[in-house]
Amino acid sequence: MIRYATEQLKTNRIRDLTSLTHEQCTQLVEPFEAAFVRHMDAWTMEGLPRTGRRYSQYTTCPLPTPEDRLLFILSYLKVAALQVAHAALFDMSQPNANKWIHVLLTVLHQTLVDVGDVPTRHLDDLRQRLADLAVPNGADAHPLCITMAPNARSRAPKTPMSRTHVIAARKSDIR
Repeated sequence: MIRYATEQLKTNRIRDLTSLTHEQCTQLVEPFEAAFVRHMDAWTMEGLPRTGRRYSQYTTCPLPTPEDRLLFILSYLKVAALQVAHAALFDMSQPNANKWIHVLLTVLHQTLVDVGDVPTRHLDDLRQRLADLAVPNGADAHPLCITMAPNARSRAPKTPMSRTHVIAARKSDIR
């Protein structure tokens, strides 16, 4: 069974499971938990509007801590495992893992919106983000473009497609 508390003690295990460092995960836990509480105040685990009692964590919850919930959804997104396999890693049933995945994907998206790190989906938004990241010393290059250089011309031999023996070979194969 995977738990954040035990995995953080192992060198690079959090990064291997989530692509984030331990420090990056720690920074994300608080806004993630705030978004989770807001979501659970309005919705049930089944995706229905909450009308009755408030959300309270039950004692046998398979993801008892905010860190465990964050590790669960980030590792699911990175590994893209079958829900059955992911459920087994976190010691729960597949239907239960499915519920958690749907809830936590929504919560993770809201967290990224809250902290301003949601991926852009439109070219205009990307241009605005790149303009915000402009180099402060007055250069007009963007940080992403600084590391990119034009590709060198390939040294692989070119296939001469207009030579007669290539055309003849092609025609002789097709009858």
